[in-house]
Amino acid sequence: MIAILLLLCSAMNAQQYELVLKGGTVIDPRNNINRVMDVGINEGKIAAVEANIPATAGQRVADVKGLYVTPGLVDIHAHVYAGTGQAGVYTGDNSVYPDPFSFRSGVTTLVDAGTSGWRNFPDFRQRIIDRARTRVLALLNIVGGGMGSTSEHDPGDMNVEATAKMAQTHKDVIVGFKTAHYSGPAWHSVDGAVKAGNITNLPVMVDFGSATGERNISTLFMDKLRPGDIYTHCYSGLRAEVVDGKLNPAMEAGRKRGIIFDVGHGGGSFFWPIVTAAYAARFEPDSISTDLHTGSMNAGMKDMANVMSKILNLGTSLEAVIRMSTWNPAKEIKRTELGHLSVGAEADVAVLKVEQGNFGFIDSSGGRFDGKQRIVAELTLRKGLVVWDLNGRASLDWRKHTYRRRSNP
Repeated sequence: MIAILLLLCSAMNAQQYELVLKGGTVIDPRNNINRVMDVGINEGKIAAVEANIPATAGQRVADVKGLYVTPGLVDIHAHVYAGTGQAGVYTGDNSVYPDPFSFRSGVTTLVDAGTSGWRNFPDFRQRIIDRARTRVLALLNIVGGGMGSTSEHDPGDMNVEATAKMAQTHKDVIVGFKTAHYSGPAWHSVDGAVKAGNITNLPVMVDFGSATGERNISTLFMDKLRPGDIYTHCYSGLRAEVVDGKLNPAMEAGRKRGIIFDVGHGGGSFFWPIVTAAYAARFEPDSISTDLHTGSMNAGMKDMANVMSKILNLGTSLEAVIRMSTWNPAKEIKRTELGHLSVGAEADVAVLKVEQGNFGFIDSSGGRFDGKQRIVAELTLRKGLVVWDLNGRASLDWRKHTYRRRSNP
């Protein structure tokens, strides 16, 4: 009996990790890792990233050979202020609840991009952010009512001081500011968002709305935005990003000045003639994001893995695609505790498969681009817990699984 107890104690001590991801290719751009390694997870943290962790060291072992183990994906442009009952606006029915959508595409962090403003952010926080398993952060709209309760074209609802104060009050989850859709004269929305950014030392994301002779991207990049501010929808073609089939020189000038270029695919902001013209000029995005909402999720955008697949099939390397979806966006929102697999970091992990075959990828107008590779999320961990497991890789065979008696429903 004593010998058996000693053996059991020895086996328990040998199991250092709650879960071991074994045999996958770890791609962690922040730490310059792109090779086959094992990942040990314990108490919600990355506990080890090593060449060979013995299978006996894990209480559970997931065989991920042939797959890619990456940090949990960070989508910095989404709309998830759902549940208000407001029809036809993003502060309501146009938004998507985060948890049913995020994990199945490898996303562990969603940044809501300006759906709420200072007036309704507290409701957004208690309704969505504080209840979600997904890490939900927010870019606060310069418009007090966000994208719904008031007009985004009304300078009268752009209160810089109230916006900055709300960001300071909720600095644990507000990571910057957003200006979107403004089509009025002058630069009220951009100037207001940048002023709030200066007060709080936070970045601004710009959905430029309607460009005019006065309001053009050259002035936006060179005179209005600061280095580190983010231009989303960079392949929309709606603001002269491409002119006569050629990349507008303002795009390169903006990049040299330090402007960040984000995909923000959405339902109307990603078109193959614009994307391919930009790629012909070797103008790749800095970050990949979805602009998730009910109008994009069932159209050309679909999900984060699909948008990543499009960038991969344009010729960007897989390692760069992962960087654009993890470490780069984490840096852009100044949350460098995210987007990597360093020992001690929270164990947000995506395990991805790159399928080979013949696939079609649709843009915002319905045009198809043919590709040979497609990214699929096989397994997603949030704080070390399995929240998506497409093929049961982290689960036991049912014949070995312990079933608990369930009461009648």
